[in-house]
Amino acid sequence: MRILVVDDEKLLVKGLKFNLESEGWEVEAAYDGAEGVELARAGRFDIILLDLMMPKLDGLEACMRIREFSNVPIIMLTAKSEDMDKIIGFEYGADDYVTKPFNILELKARIRALFRRSTPEDSREGKLLTSGHITLDTERRMAEKDGEPVELTGREYELIELLMRNPGRIYSRENLLNIIWGYEYQGDIRTVDVHIHRLRDKLEITPAEPECIMTKWGVGYYFKKQ
Repeated sequence: MRILVVDDEKLLVKGLKFNLESEGWEVEAAYDGAEGVELARAGRFDIILLDLMMPKLDGLEACMRIREFSNVPIIMLTAKSEDMDKIIGFEYGADDYVTKPFNILELKARIRALFRRSTPEDSREGKLLTSGHITLDTERRMAEKDGEPVELTGREYELIELLMRNPGRIYSRENLLNIIWGYEYQGDIRTVDVHIHRLRDKLEITPAEPECIMTKWGVGYYFKKQ
């Protein structure tokens, strides 16, 4: 999936790029509305994240101009939460609306849902992630172990999907907290260890001797493709 992020808050864009690229998605960025329109015109994107308040060209005007040449799904990002602002955004061509500050997991879920709705069923790729005895249905967010359904919490699912989509890539606890729980999470870093332990109990054949959800001592965790 190729995503265009258009927002003048450079720190926010940096965080979005980190989190979205960790999903294996390709991300380009623009920092004002006019630049965003030109990038949208020049490239092929599957989703556009478009801030409402920007210099040169605000999000509403940029959305309207993009609609003149493209039907790409657009999610508006805004600090405003009034219903009238949302209605105006939809009238200008937006497909969805997320109010800042937002939970990164909610944003990812909205991106996936909007992508599914805008993509024909027969053109979707990667609906199933399979490695050894573990299978994920990424559309229904469900897991199986040797063909048997396994009940996962939302965080557990996000964590195993991230690891399976990036086999061999080692994630530190801090990286996993930022990606799965979000930058604003203030809890104990050991919550990552707890979730890894639960995933092993639920998905590994022998949890005490994991074959897939691996530890790189002193560094972090990774998924070993079978």
